[in-house]
Amino acid sequence: MNRPDPLMAPHQYKTYAIVAPRSTHFRPATCAETDCPHYLKGWQSAIDESTDLGQGQAYYIRKQSGRRFTEARRADGLTVFTFAAGQECFNSSKHVARLDRPELFLVRDGDHRGNPRGTPVRQHVRPADWVEDFAEHQQAIADEHQKG
Repeated sequence: MNRPDPLMAPHQYKTYAIVAPRSTHFRPATCAETDCPHYLKGWQSAIDESTDLGQGQAYYIRKQSGRRFTEARRADGLTVFTFAAGQECFNSSKHVARLDRPELFLVRDGDHRGNPRGTPVRQHVRPADWVEDFAEHQQAIADEHQKG
């Protein structure tokens, strides 16, 4: 991430965030639920069976994956496995779906470098309260800037 170098120490900043953490706001999902392109259209995997890794991958596909496929050998020696649409992809365990939970509206001391004072994070119950807090903080900064 590209960030400009901060002009002040971390304790002189306040961070406002609206978050939906993966651990509390998402659940595992199937390829069908996430409109996974591999599930919808199928996919190909080119495997180099001249390597140990490639041999292991090809063995898994052929003997353990349980997926429907065709295979063909390319001129460069790679084996291409073509998987039909409508089956779980190999990344299906990483698919997630959003739960119907509201975002968390947080205010923490410090910036991306941390919270050196260790003050607790404040979580607003209502989004409007977070917006008001943010506006008041921005106004305080503007007032200080105006003073010089």
